[in-house]
Amino acid sequence: MATKGMNKINRIRTFALSLVFIGIFVMYIGLFFDSSPIIMTITMILGFIFVIASSGVYFWIGMISTSTVKVECPNCGKITKVLGKVDVCMYCDEPLTMDPELEGKEFDPKYNRKSHNNT
Repeated sequence: MATKGMNKINRIRTFALSLVFIGIFVMYIGLFFDSSPIIMTITMILGFIFVIASSGVYFWIGMISTSTVKVECPNCGKITKVLGKVDVCMYCDEPLTMDPELEGKEFDPKYNRKSHNNT
């Protein structure tokens, strides 16, 4: 029962990496506006903000990652981190849960929301 999802920690890291590339791309676009210093400055500052935001996201997920629960995946046997009630293995995408009530149920990321009713 493999899911097509991705581990939450890896998703956030991918988002942070995309912020770096977006920031560099925005700054690169600014080079084409060298005849207009205002537009060039705006794109350079905007790209820099994207890169700094990426650093903030990397710091935030690093802090979260230190306090996650480490479990052994029953499918591949590797140690993986579970963030929330349900998550998937970082290596084999096996659905994992920390809630005994959700054991055997179909994987649904909505189980992590506080507003979700488990009935």
